[in-house]
Amino acid sequence: MFTIEMAYARMREMQAEAVRSRVHQSATAERRAAKKPAARKKS
Repeated sequence: MFTIEMAYARMREMQAEAVRSRVHQSATAERRAAKKPAARKKS
């Protein structure tokens, strides 16, 4: 049986995972942006 409490718990897990993913993606994007100008200067 799937209760409303189980649904809320799953929703919170999914939201936490989405936040972690968003934080990871922004950190990766910042690193890429920081590397690009250095790569352009070398060439």
